[in-house]
Amino acid sequence: MYRPTEDHPFPVPDPDRVDPAVLGALLARHGWRRRGSPQGRYARWTPPGGTGGTSLLVPESADYPDSADLVGEALAALARTAAPSAREVLVGLALPSDEVHWERDVPDEGSGATLWTAQERLRAAARSLLVAGALGTYARAGYHGARHKRQAEAFLDQVLVGPAPAGRRLTAYVPVGAGRGTVAGLQRALHAARDATDYQRATGGLEAYEAAVELGVCHELTEALISLVRGAEGVRITLAWSPAEGPPPGCPARPEPVEFTPGDLPALQQAAQRYVRDEPSLAVRVTGTVVRMRRERPDGPGAVRLRVLAGADVAQVRVALDEEDYRIAGHAHLLGLPVRVTGQLESRGGFRRITGAGGVTPVRVDEGERDRLLKSLQENLDHFEEACGGE
Repeated sequence: MYRPTEDHPFPVPDPDRVDPAVLGALLARHGWRRRGSPQGRYARWTPPGGTGGTSLLVPESADYPDSADLVGEALAALARTAAPSAREVLVGLALPSDEVHWERDVPDEGSGATLWTAQERLRAAARSLLVAGALGTYARAGYHGARHKRQAEAFLDQVLVGPAPAGRRLTAYVPVGAGRGTVAGLQRALHAARDATDYQRATGGLEAYEAAVELGVCHELTEALISLVRGAEGVRITLAWSPAEGPPPGCPARPEPVEFTPGDLPALQQAAQRYVRDEPSLAVRVTGTVVRMRRERPDGPGAVRLRVLAGADVAQVRVALDEEDYRIAGHAHLLGLPVRVTGQLESRGGFRRITGAGGVTPVRVDEGERDRLLKSLQENLDHFEEACGGE
């Protein structure tokens, strides 16, 4: 993530395209207060905090006379309002999104540097939590490591994030079209993690965490929760569906907030460690291009790094090879050809290493791909001077 909302000057939406009911739902979500008005006709909304200032007259539905004019006036007033909640409403209208809200209960005192650190910690932990939610939609695993990392990062590029004042509150806007499955999966995983933590604290057992893997709980999610809770007196995470789309199938219309406290840290830490320890290595048959070669002497075994094209959900892997397989890998690269290798993708180190590798075989590609690979070789010749020496 993340693209800050401040960097995206969303235009005021066309009033004819704004559903007054959606506008009202977003105002209520972001703390605006509905004041007495004729039921079924229109409502007057005032900003959060009861400080007065701009009020909005919003019709209950598009059937109300002059509905578009009233909505247009309300949108123009929101655009002029300096309150952060006004911008949050406009973002929700311009980009139909599910929202994830984080609240951290942190001490009031602190210098400017301390507050900046708290903001960065909240942003980093929130990012990690969204990554964990995305990983849970790609595969069920106690520990993902580097697997599916590229896919998760591509998803985060589409997420907008608001400010994080004093490291206390943060909102992420996840576009419905790109990330609804991730937010729905995160909702299930957070509640499963809460239940598993309660079970561990009551019984001392981690069995509930094992079962929770099928609901998206994993090492990455528990680590994100640990980072959120550490240094705070409590954390509250709330999800809200896009009012224009409604809840996804099988999810509650108003998901209950999930809370974690420092007392949950020992259980979360034990679960995080166990997920890494118990995740097995995987038998793989990987096809990739050689991007780096290294061995200690001009002959003998060596190691290569492959950019993975197929066979594993990681970007690169390191492979230890015997002398013959190392020679074949070097020749294939000089010819602009990928290689195929079999072995065990090790969980240790985040699934970035293949052990027991063998059977290295060049793979033929079409001329266009071969020319591209040769060009890449010419641009990175310095890496291959290491084939006969050290780093």
